[in-house]
Amino acid sequence: MAAKLEPILTIADLDSMPEDGNRYELIEGELFVSCAPSLTHQGIVVSLLFFFTQYLRENPIGSVWPGPGVIFSDFSGVIPDVIYISNERQKEIATGARVSGAPDLIIEILSPGAENERRDRHAKRQLYRKYGVKEYWIVDPEKRAIQIYRSSKLRLVATLGMRDEITTPLLPGFSCAVREILG
Repeated sequence: MAAKLEPILTIADLDSMPEDGNRYELIEGELFVSCAPSLTHQGIVVSLLFFFTQYLRENPIGSVWPGPGVIFSDFSGVIPDVIYISNERQKEIATGARVSGAPDLIIEILSPGAENERRDRHAKRQLYRKYGVKEYWIVDPEKRAIQIYRSSKLRLVATLGMRDEITTPLLPGFSCAVREILG
């Protein structure tokens, strides 16, 4: 019995998706669709941007963006919730309308649902590891926690709760209370 093969989609296919309020992402040729983020989700994005922007104004070592298109290959393009790119990496990967390569830090905020969680915890982490993202944060609004993955293998190095402070070696001196991010 022959296996049914699904067609592999490309970034060109992704670019032709409708502007219908959904987020279309491509991971290794497989299409993932999610709805527009909730207000809670967006509130966390705003908090993250506030603290990163405050830090980067005093320490202009890079830039932070909400929801940019990030292209890793002809078969993988995603829309992370927040990214940070150092000044050095910006010259290499952020010169056009989208990012073409691995940001230094990617932050994903979990949306409700097992499929969304699987995509962020497994498919995206594998993709980010494959293309050399240095650090990956998964923000879980339900559990009120942030998981931090680091190194070339993006291994879990910390799970932070509401009483913890979050830091990163990518931003020397940056510190923020998790409760300030999660509200």
